[in-house]
Amino acid sequence: MTNPDPVSGSPDKEPATEGQEARSEARATPTAPAGDTERAVPATATKQPPAGEPRPTLGRLFLDNLWAANTVTVTVLAVLLAMLVGAVLIIVSDPEVLATYGYITARPADALNASWTVVSEAYANLFKGAIFDPDAVGFSAAMGPISETLTYTAPLVFTGLSVALAFRGGLFNIGAQGQATIGVVLAAVTGFALPLPPGVHLLIALIAGALGGALWGFIPGILKARTGAHEVITTIMLNYVAVYFLSWIIVQSGVQNPNRSDAISKPVESSAQLPRLLGDNLRVHAGILLAVLITWFIAWLLNRSTLGFELRAVGENPDAARTAGISVTKTYVLVMAIAGLLAGLGGSNMVLGSTANALTPLVIAQIGFDGILVALLGRLKPWGVLLAALLFGALQAGGNRMQSYSGISLELVTVLQALIVIFVAAPALVKAIFQLRAARAARLQTSLAKGW
Repeated sequence: MTNPDPVSGSPDKEPATEGQEARSEARATPTAPAGDTERAVPATATKQPPAGEPRPTLGRLFLDNLWAANTVTVTVLAVLLAMLVGAVLIIVSDPEVLATYGYITARPADALNASWTVVSEAYANLFKGAIFDPDAVGFSAAMGPISETLTYTAPLVFTGLSVALAFRGGLFNIGAQGQATIGVVLAAVTGFALPLPPGVHLLIALIAGALGGALWGFIPGILKARTGAHEVITTIMLNYVAVYFLSWIIVQSGVQNPNRSDAISKPVESSAQLPRLLGDNLRVHAGILLAVLITWFIAWLLNRSTLGFELRAVGENPDAARTAGISVTKTYVLVMAIAGLLAGLGGSNMVLGSTANALTPLVIAQIGFDGILVALLGRLKPWGVLLAALLFGALQAGGNRMQSYSGISLELVTVLQALIVIFVAAPALVKAIFQLRAARAARLQTSLAKGW
């Protein structure tokens, strides 16, 4: 019987050159149990590299893994590409820097120095506004950037999870904006209209916002399940209904602030506001902790629960799921209701947190539509959505400082977000630009399996 090669697993065609060595190797080799189709491979054989191939170093294995065409690598490189394109846009948008390119052949250093100065200053302010300012003095100034980043991150986690959950169930939830709007309306009205004790008041306001979003998600879900109406059309239409409902209810008697003539509601009572985590001078609140808890729950729901299995099965193939006895109708309704509930919690964070304490026509901003970008960047995975929301929150917080200190338009941050999603959505483009090879990942796995 032929001896399998320890690397490829194929039979070794070369017999032993000396009978003594062959017999010695046979005695050293453990005998395979009865019924095995192949002899056991000597333990020492797996520790040697193939003949003619040098043994890879640990550094090479690390670089191969780092440069392998996996999801994390492609995402990181997509962010870098977006920042490179953003650097070009920063240079193009500065007239003084562009003027130096008029005589670049005569004095190229002027153009290069001016470009480096404006780009480095812009990105330095982006970092200082989102992560840490080395020149900050005092606790509030030092923690201010992180506080702002987490404040912007919290509602994006909820709307991103809303879109991602619906995607996993085979539905395209464009209505997170409308669901968050209904959530913010009910949370705010509960926050200033019901006289309740602290703690209970906050809990009831959060529940009201979540139920409002769930109702606004249930409508397109039941329409999809019962009539086949496409969820993209129904959710877009409900977005408009929610926006106009917000504009209408703000100016109604009992809702509008009696001391103001513009469209603004009464302020939410302090008993219904989310507590701040780092003191009254910093805006970060307990909403970010709730976002992490909900992320864990959604991850468990998708990967460990029966409902999550049914949801993923329907998302992959509704016909096969129906044949297996799964109720596609019930799953569609549930997934849209839960998605709406998540978006409603995101809207509640906008008015119960420190972002705003009253209803205005723009109170919800664009967190519903940004949630679509967050879900795509997070590749529809709960913890990926959390990290993507953190990145977008950092871009938003840093963009405010970048605009104030560097004079760069805040719209450039939106362009950066869009570019990141474009590159993430086109992994083949990123792989082609950086010459990533999936074969290197396979080589790494093979090397580690052989015990090198």
